Amino acid sequence: MEFNALNRQKSIYLDGFAGVMPKIPTDFVELEAKAKMMMSKEATAYIAGGAGNGETMRNNRTGFERIRIRPRMLHDVSQRDISVELFGQRFPAPVLLAPVGVLTLAHKQGSIAVAQAASSLGVPMIFSNQASYPMESCAAEMGNSPKWFQLYWSKSDELVASFLQRAERCGCSALVVTLDTTMLGWRPQDLDMANLPFLFAKGIGQYTSDPVFMKLIQQMKENPIDDGGGLSIGKLLSFFSMVARYPGKGFFSKLRSGIPLKAIRTFIGTYSRPSIQWNELSFLRKHTTLPIILKGILRADDAKRAIDAGVDGIIVSNHGGRQVNGSIGAIEALPEVVQAVNDRIPVLMDSGIRRGSDIFKALAVGAKAVCVGRPYVYGLALGGAQGVREVLLNLLADFELTMGLTGCSSLAEITSDMIRTP
Repeated sequence: MEFNALNRQKSIYLDGFAGVMPKIPTDFVELEAKAKMMMSKEATAYIAGGAGNGETMRNNRTGFERIRIRPRMLHDVSQRDISVELFGQRFPAPVLLAPVGVLTLAHKQGSIAVAQAASSLGVPMIFSNQASYPMESCAAEMGNSPKWFQLYWSKSDELVASFLQRAERCGCSALVVTLDTTMLGWRPQDLDMANLPFLFAKGIGQYTSDPVFMKLIQQMKENPIDDGGGLSIGKLLSFFSMVARYPGKGFFSKLRSGIPLKAIRTFIGTYSRPSIQWNELSFLRKHTTLPIILKGILRADDAKRAIDAGVDGIIVSNHGGRQVNGSIGAIEALPEVVQAVNDRIPVLMDSGIRRGSDIFKALAVGAKAVCVGRPYVYGLALGGAQGVREVLLNLLADFELTMGLTGCSSLAEITSDMIRTP
């Protein structure tokens, strides 16, 4: 898609002259506040919440705020190119849509709507392992638009291999392996509501559409609803809600089959593997030809081990502050990782990207591109596919204007000299 920040800015002002005001706020604080009003308390807790008291989420933001941009004047910026090349593909901007699970909490179309928005702009989308819709359904919405797949390494290597094969078949051009969620972090917002969406058959669309997972279900022994804690009205209501949300038609046919309950139990038993180690990365290389990118690296020594393991890229990330309370901010971790990698493989980053200036700062520190999470989810909550598109258009316009106003006409000119760090 051909994009121009000045045209985006002009269209907003001209719409305002005609009496049409923006439905999607351009400021992140207002965007988040408005989206929270639209979402349920459970959805807000899951999407907006973080680990512990939110210290890591705050570190992500203060890390960006401590970096100062140093604009330079009288450079020709009449033409600006914000495109980037990654793993042999040219993308329209250094922005990808980060994998976010259970997007149906924000909007009933979930990842389908996000895929539509991403495709309309040519922005790469990283399909979440915990999506409510199968990757094939999202890929069908995107055609030839760039798409990657995120993997949570489960206890079943056969299931992992099946996910990789499906990702290749549906046109994904890279594999993103999330390292920092072998266990769920301590998230008080979710815990205080005793709410885990996966137990209600939300966010398991990749699993219930997988032949290996369905085989694992069939191997499970029959289990009653009552697991020893006794039946209750609450347990029954939750069970019926889970059956209703499980993919497929006919509530009673699903109920009689017993598959929904087996699926949830199988998912819980296979979801992740805390025992995974560096030497096991070779398993992925044996089962896919896609570039392998490790997400969750925050240290120079881990970055060096990743290179030694033969991976193709790194995403510096603390999972948006959702896993370890008190963790270093992602932007604070970026310099040492970039230095350790020394341009041998691409380094991307996520966690805390809220504005165009954040993208500029991340690139100046040394990232090749960034992944955006919560901002587009809030756009999804407010306006479905169009809401996601509006958020992305605003973010790209903000970035391009920041680039031009600092005297940079291309990404190559966004160097460390353009910022001052503490």
